[in-house]
Amino acid sequence: MAGRTGLTRGTVSSLVEELLDAGLLDELAAEPSGPGRPANPLQLNRSGPAGLGIEIEVDHVAACVVDLTGAVRATARIPSAHRDAHPGVAIGRALALARTVRAEAGLDVVGAAMAVPGVVGDDGVVARAPNLPQWSGTVVGPEFDGLPVSTANEADLAALAELWFADGPPDALYVSGGVGVGAGIVLGGQLFRGAGGRAGELGHVVVDPDGPNCRCGGHGCLEQVAGQEALLRAGRTTDLDALPAHVLNGAARALGIALAGAVNLLDVPVVVLGGIYPRLGEPLRAAVHDRLGERVVHRSDVEVRLSALGPGGALRAAAASVVRERLRRP
Repeated sequence: MAGRTGLTRGTVSSLVEELLDAGLLDELAAEPSGPGRPANPLQLNRSGPAGLGIEIEVDHVAACVVDLTGAVRATARIPSAHRDAHPGVAIGRALALARTVRAEAGLDVVGAAMAVPGVVGDDGVVARAPNLPQWSGTVVGPEFDGLPVSTANEADLAALAELWFADGPPDALYVSGGVGVGAGIVLGGQLFRGAGGRAGELGHVVVDPDGPNCRCGGHGCLEQVAGQEALLRAGRTTDLDALPAHVLNGAARALGIALAGAVNLLDVPVVVLGGIYPRLGEPLRAAVHDRLGERVVHRSDVEVRLSALGPGGALRAAAASVVRERLRRP
């Protein structure tokens, strides 16, 4: 560590002692490697401070605890309908779930972060949530289950999960498919949130001006074609795995229209399809890639990936954001 930082061994030892006392590091037994006093290996303390993640969606709540290494130590998810319910309903169910995972993890949880499917301003206020209309103007906190809590858009957190846990590219557009459709924008390895923290509302980009009404008040928004409920309705099924080819093609066309505009504007080389979209598989990925090839004007080949993290990325990133902040400011 002294060699990598340019600090003296004495300074490094003093700082390491502080981190050991704070429970952030573990010191392992030294292994003899030659003359002189051997250096002690260090690692992040897996029994140290932990973070709590909460996810509230239209149709479920979830909670997890991650340790300092980012590993998930306990997680739970239950179905729960919230579309027209007061925020207190979902928060109450999330609170019960949070207590379950905290007890299971058995770690010292030092903070919480909540992922929600809506526009969250820099002040933490849920400014707008078309699929959770009663959440507009909601502020979660300042505490959740006795912990300091922050609130963030779930697609933003899912984009960070891709960057942190899946070796994601430093410049990418992450698309989160679910009941709604959102996007997280990563530029230069950092989340781009816009001037007021409201960037990424891809689901309300209009792909068909004469299309169906949307809960946001517009017409023909992307989520009315490529969102989960729209896909199931068009396929006349309750099973995403049973969607016919023409429904997938329609979703790919709509995604291609919205994503091409975003790629043309932002010049990102990679699009990651997350949420429910990896479940729809290679046919959807390939079709979206082809649509982008037809519409993107300045890139010859935009890479389109399916996320390997599954639908739990936003939840894990919410919890990880707590421990990353603790490591950033020990």
